[in-house]
Amino acid sequence: MISYDYPLNERIRTLLRLEDLFDRTLHFVESDDPESHHVALVTLFDILEVVSRAELKSDLVQELERQRQTLLGFRNNPDISEEALSGALYEIEQASTALLAMQGKTGQYLRENEWLMSIRNRAGIPGGACEFDLPAYHFWLNRDSAQRRDDLAGWVRPLLPIRAGLGIVLRLLRSSGRPERQVAPRGAFQLMLSGRSAQLIRLRLARQHAVVPEISANKYALNIRFTLPDTEMRPRQSEADIEFELTFCNL
Repeated sequence: MISYDYPLNERIRTLLRLEDLFDRTLHFVESDDPESHHVALVTLFDILEVVSRAELKSDLVQELERQRQTLLGFRNNPDISEEALSGALYEIEQASTALLAMQGKTGQYLRENEWLMSIRNRAGIPGGACEFDLPAYHFWLNRDSAQRRDDLAGWVRPLLPIRAGLGIVLRLLRSSGRPERQVAPRGAFQLMLSGRSAQLIRLRLARQHAVVPEISANKYALNIRFTLPDTEMRPRQSEADIEFELTFCNL
């Protein structure tokens, strides 16, 4: 199955973008080659751009506290595992503590590093990070891979509380809905929402369906158009009936 997440507000859209950027950065940090470490650093600059929103940290802390209070209401519920509940509460408390311990503007330590900011400025120009533009960066890319990994880990580590916090929020959000089996006749599906609210729509599709969902939604209706993937032509709507799984997620 392939899962597609479609955010229905700007806050969830930001969290999904950060989740993708953190996953990509940490993946390339673990590599040995300088090309991967260049991608990791450039992606870290993208993270810095997104976390510059002043309210992001406070939003995460408030949401984690709201979820903590919700989970506390399940204490002594015979249908809920006390061990699992205690583990979830501990994870939320640890994430909140780490977020509250972050001092000053998020990512300010990166902005104060003139060497990194010189790379960031040049990396925004096509081909701007070539060795003749940034010889000091070229030297760093030719250092031992373990040294580069240590440097990258040091630059990423102070931002990891953000990743831990958003990871908990998104995991709780994704598990909040109940999947519904649906069919899109001839590749088109519409559902009137009739007051149903959600922060995220999840769509799961069997891999044998070689189609791509194009999703649009407002407070009145959800529309999904399944198109045939084509890298050379404008996507065309599928003529087949497409079975899929739809989940409305809301915290």
